[in-house]
Amino acid sequence: MLPSLPLLHAAVFALTAFQALASDTFIAAVYEHVVILPDATDEPVSPDDALALMNKNMDVLEGAVKEAAQQGAHIIVTPEDGIYGWHFSREAIYPYLEDIPDPVVNWIPCTEPTRFAPAPVQERLSCMARNNSIYVVANMGDKKPCNSSDPSCPSDGRYQYNTDVVFDPEGKLVARYHKYNLFMSEIQFNYPKEPEAVTFETPFGKFGIFTCFDILFHEPAVVLVSKLQVDTVLFPTAWMNVLPFLTAVEFHSAWAMGMGVNFLAANTHYTSFSMTGSGIYAPEGARTYYYNMKTEDGRLLVAELDSHPRLSLASAPAVSWSSFASSVKRLSSNDHDFRGLIFHDWFTFTELTKPEGNLTTCQKDLCCHLSYEMTEKQDEVYVLGAFDGLHVVEGQYYLQICTLLKCKSTDLNTCGQPVETAETRFEMFSLSGTFGTNYVFPEVLYSGVQLAPGEFEVLKDGRLISKTRPTQPVITATLFGRWYEKD
Repeated sequence: MLPSLPLLHAAVFALTAFQALASDTFIAAVYEHVVILPDATDEPVSPDDALALMNKNMDVLEGAVKEAAQQGAHIIVTPEDGIYGWHFSREAIYPYLEDIPDPVVNWIPCTEPTRFAPAPVQERLSCMARNNSIYVVANMGDKKPCNSSDPSCPSDGRYQYNTDVVFDPEGKLVARYHKYNLFMSEIQFNYPKEPEAVTFETPFGKFGIFTCFDILFHEPAVVLVSKLQVDTVLFPTAWMNVLPFLTAVEFHSAWAMGMGVNFLAANTHYTSFSMTGSGIYAPEGARTYYYNMKTEDGRLLVAELDSHPRLSLASAPAVSWSSFASSVKRLSSNDHDFRGLIFHDWFTFTELTKPEGNLTTCQKDLCCHLSYEMTEKQDEVYVLGAFDGLHVVEGQYYLQICTLLKCKSTDLNTCGQPVETAETRFEMFSLSGTFGTNYVFPEVLYSGVQLAPGEFEVLKDGRLISKTRPTQPVITATLFGRWYEKD
């Protein structure tokens, strides 16, 4: 006699859990999705039309889920806005929203689709997870009614949230996260009254989740890692790349390294908005990543990660980010310092005028030190830059940044403008700064917007150094400090 379908699913889930428990590693997947967008309108479409559009996107996502499962993945992360797109008015997005219950209800939408209000998106995502015995992470919209007794209730009588959901290999809803730090264009959504710190346990470690712009703020990002001690962070995002420090692959890789966790980043792919850059990152660097601004192609990434990366870091002493820099006397005069603008922030720059040398440049309380040697100096200009202050454009947050940076041209006025290619090669570099924060993220970006896994390291005294001669020309080597404590 063949086992019943529920018993078969239970057996598969138990086997999956056992396999994960039997190993100190797991297989992760992320999918960069070319989102099928709705027609631009401020008027709501019908629920049927909204579901039809979402099903087109979920057809693509389901294909990625199946392929990931076939490659042995235990979990797959899909992007923010991956089911319906973006640029909605508050009214226009309403037909795309569902009421997402608290996971404490112990619900498998795939097998109990009528238990709550109609939820065809949750049902389909649940079935993707259940039918492929894999954790599925997706981003969708949640709606919650409210009334006049709630002083913050919107005039239309409902809250609308940018929401991440996680379904386990049985198809059960195990996590729901409402995005707290909304980007300035997300007028269609409300933010929750209090930031949420969402975690859940798996056979391969403790997981946390947040969305896109959240990464730049203490809550929930730092709370999940520093206070709740998650092993792996799940990160649906719709990230618009901003060179030289905030391209998706370099910043997300640096954040994983600086925080000492696994980081699964799934980006949308839409080159008109500079959206690309997904990856699977470990504390020691990228396991795999994808960055493509040339064509409109999605990509499935699969890689193996340690289940508990903190265990390998536990015996290592913490980095003292200002230790080396604070012991260094000024290595050069700043007679030739000049100002330059990077992403709306005024940096203090000094030019690397010689093929090798030691330089210092300071701004406010931050002094940045650089030792370097070039082997193939081209007709290009590099600078050492420092920024210490409040960034105020798409949000307000304090930064301290030390950077070795290639300028766009030999005109010093172009220093700080986006540049993707370089020709000058370095024999070595060592960068450090007198940081006032312990949250510093080391970035090295090569020509062509390529990462440099395994080719640099951070010493315990706070120096970012090249481990070997860099194999590609350098666009930037940066210590990106986020001074959460001053917010």
